[in-house]
Amino acid sequence: MSDNATRRRMMVDNQIRPSDVTKFPIIQAFLSLKREYFVPTENRDTAYVGEHIQIGNDRVILDPRTLAKMLEAVDVTDSELVLDIGAGYGYSSAIIAYLAEAVVALESDDKPASEMQNALIEHGIDNVIVEQGPLLDGAASHAPYDVIFVQGGVEFIPEKLILQLKEGGRMVALFMEGALGSVKIGYKVKGGVNWRFAFNAGAPVLSDFEKEPTFTL
Repeated sequence: MSDNATRRRMMVDNQIRPSDVTKFPIIQAFLSLKREYFVPTENRDTAYVGEHIQIGNDRVILDPRTLAKMLEAVDVTDSELVLDIGAGYGYSSAIIAYLAEAVVALESDDKPASEMQNALIEHGIDNVIVEQGPLLDGAASHAPYDVIFVQGGVEFIPEKLILQLKEGGRMVALFMEGALGSVKIGYKVKGGVNWRFAFNAGAPVLSDFEKEPTFTL
């Protein structure tokens, strides 16, 4: 077994299984996917550490525990179309691709989007469509989505993303209030979203998803 295969198994055994992630397809996805190919080249040696990987501009690849618990909470099935917002170098999209029928991976920056496309092709993952554009806009041309993921902290969810979610669909996002964060699952009912707490976590807030500061006299 290669060093990275050993690290992958240790990541699952030490970071994911102890965090109440029990669904076999999720565990199998994390065991199968070579995370080191979906991170910046300079981070390959530390791809399996249990913390966020910085990719610049206050952006991160979420740590494996947080991503796995989000997947456990939102329960993606193999008949669903998923929008993955802020896909970075494509690790989250590739993991979701093991579980979903298809994934639209939205990334705003050139370099990660290009490297993600190459890594997906190299790994024969053919049910991910890479779209480049502002994260806040989503990817309306492929909507409606059964599930929408946001890969990073948010302070709010814009209405245009809610419009891209199918009625009865789910959204998973990490809401940050100062240093405290909570992952919530939103269920779309009659055009609105009902949010339910899933678990605590933390990540930098994506710049597109920051609230405008309010000034009072």
